[in-house]
Amino acid sequence: MNRSSILWVPKFVLTVIVFLAAAYLVVAFNYSYSDGNRAGYIQKFSNKGWVCKTYEGELAMTTVPGVAPVLWQFTAENEKVAERLNQVLGKRLILHYKEYRYLPTTCFGETTYFVDKVEVQDD
Repeated sequence: MNRSSILWVPKFVLTVIVFLAAAYLVVAFNYSYSDGNRAGYIQKFSNKGWVCKTYEGELAMTTVPGVAPVLWQFTAENEKVAERLNQVLGKRLILHYKEYRYLPTTCFGETTYFVDKVEVQDD
């Protein structure tokens, strides 16, 4: 066997691996595990990360005043959503989210919950 016929096997295997990884990411980002709404007050919101900057936040969900809130951590992947969240800090919000499980890295966000819509709840 000559050298060129031996080298095509690793190239083919590498191509298949890259294709499978890309297909996995397409499926992971296009099919959410769950979606829904959460209501509460933003307790913390920041732009975090050394290499991959993501917007991470924490929503304090309370049902009755005086009771300790349940904290829910989320990621805002869209720049416009992040700007909107910064504008309405301190107000009671309803956040629409989608949950994506099994993402391969935290470069997409530190949580599995990705907020894509922000509504201010009228009192």
